[in-house]
Amino acid sequence: MEEIIKGFINDLPWDTTPALAWTVLLGMIAVNLAVLAKGADWLVEEAVVLSERSGLSKVVIGATVVSLGTTMPEVAVSVFAAVKGVPELALGNAVGSVICDTGLILGISCLIAPLPLHKKIVNRQGWVQLGSGILLVAVSWPWNAPGTAFTDGGHIAQITGFAFLAILAWYIWQSVRWAREEKNGTSLEDFEGDAKASTAWVLSKLAFAVFLVVGSSHLLIPCVEEAAIRMNIPAALISATLVAFGTSLPELVTCVTAARHGHGDLAVGNVIGADILNVLFVTGAAAAVTPQGLEASPQFFRVLFPAMLTVLIVFRVGILFSGSHMKRGFGLVLLGAYLLVNAAIFL
Repeated sequence: MEEIIKGFINDLPWDTTPALAWTVLLGMIAVNLAVLAKGADWLVEEAVVLSERSGLSKVVIGATVVSLGTTMPEVAVSVFAAVKGVPELALGNAVGSVICDTGLILGISCLIAPLPLHKKIVNRQGWVQLGSGILLVAVSWPWNAPGTAFTDGGHIAQITGFAFLAILAWYIWQSVRWAREEKNGTSLEDFEGDAKASTAWVLSKLAFAVFLVVGSSHLLIPCVEEAAIRMNIPAALISATLVAFGTSLPELVTCVTAARHGHGDLAVGNVIGADILNVLFVTGAAAAVTPQGLEASPQFFRVLFPAMLTVLIVFRVGILFSGSHMKRGFGLVLLGAYLLVNAAIFL
């Protein structure tokens, strides 16, 4: 199917009707991103229902299933990109998703309604969030020749990918422990669309959701590659902006829904958890599936890594100066940071 997509793209009359060609290409990207987001939405719904039927508490489900489910598009896109030999797309999607989740999605959620902050939980998870971002930069840096990072880039070894996945397993286990210690549960009614459906129907929708996520991710990659080539923009920058926004749509839907229904703490927790998973799960899985690991081009050290750390530090500092809620003013600051770093990415 990927060969058919590539053949279709290459057979279009690019030189004679470039406007039509770009319309078709961007339309294909938009359709794949929409299917990807809808598949992830169904995936979270059905996973929550199955988890509840297994006897797990809502707070445990919120700490694991929801964040893992909303991160699945990033995982699928990055793993397929790594296997297909496009490491810049794989790593750019992970880094861009952290920027999008923290700046755009949390900023929008703050504007909808002030988000309550459980300082103990947010500080605990927040330092893991910032530490994960710093760790990603550290393992990518060419320590044998540090000065070459901005000219030759760096590398994430396959063994580092496995190490990230091991840290992920510890993080999930620790999150479940932390969640069980909390007295207040997580309200997940908004993600229980099929709570009364039969188990067979839930399993069928879950399987179809996985098919949508995997299939749309597989078809998205050649379209993004083609767009990057024709715009003469590195694939890392395309994946860190356009693709990252598309794969972050599940987090956007989750956080906006939570904020509108008065579950702002779920929105904050989902973003922090998604950022951690984008580093440990998305990057770890993408690096682990290829013997050569992931290459980090100079664009990551010049622009993308500084942009990611800037947004994370703005969020961390804002939390330190916030009271019991993340207010709308803080949301504007996060949105401003998101817009500034994206302008820097393209400039």
